[in-house]
Amino acid sequence: MNKWELFQKFLITSEEQIQTVDFLYNSIIIIILTVLLELTYRKCGKSLSNRKSFAFNFIMLGFTTMLIISVVKSSLALSLGLVGALSIVRFRAAIKEPEELTYLFFVISTGLGLGANLRGITIIAFLVMMAIIWGRYFITDFKKAGSYNLYFTVSGTNENLQLTKISETISKHFKRFELKRFDEQENFIEVAFLIETNKIENLEICKNELKQLNESLKVSYIDNRN
Repeated sequence: MNKWELFQKFLITSEEQIQTVDFLYNSIIIIILTVLLELTYRKCGKSLSNRKSFAFNFIMLGFTTMLIISVVKSSLALSLGLVGALSIVRFRAAIKEPEELTYLFFVISTGLGLGANLRGITIIAFLVMMAIIWGRYFITDFKKAGSYNLYFTVSGTNENLQLTKISETISKHFKRFELKRFDEQENFIEVAFLIETNKIENLEICKNELKQLNESLKVSYIDNRN
């Protein structure tokens, strides 16, 4: 038997049986870990986008990754087939911020570790990362009051109403804000911001200060989290 025939025999016969008990244990662990990570991201995440709907996908992504690794590790031929399949099918997702990509990699790495049946090191690494996330949150980002994630829209005639003046006023009362839309017509201007604040009083103060620029100004707030 030459080397090529020996290699072909290795591809066909080198299969490892998947232990059902181990797979069930890993399934329970990945569900618990991804649920904990989902709750952590919703609480500690800094993204201004809808964190609740984004974190909802963690369980499915983690479990799918674990299932794929559990299956393909049992056969080298399946591993090569997976590479070929992924070269044909391209998965693309609209990632708005680097933080979202980091959490996705964290979920995938957790699924990889459990799929490879490395429960001990995976759980330890997960707990270490969770300690880092929560430690940074309590040290730098902890707020006693609840936070409000809102679309803040300002509209009115463009008399004494400029984007720079509006932005300066917004920055005085909201540390975290993003300009989402700016529309200007002949006698009308409309500006939309995505803001986050932990004091509802800031909204009223900011509105009153903006009205000093233009009495006809209109302000609206829309909850972004739902």
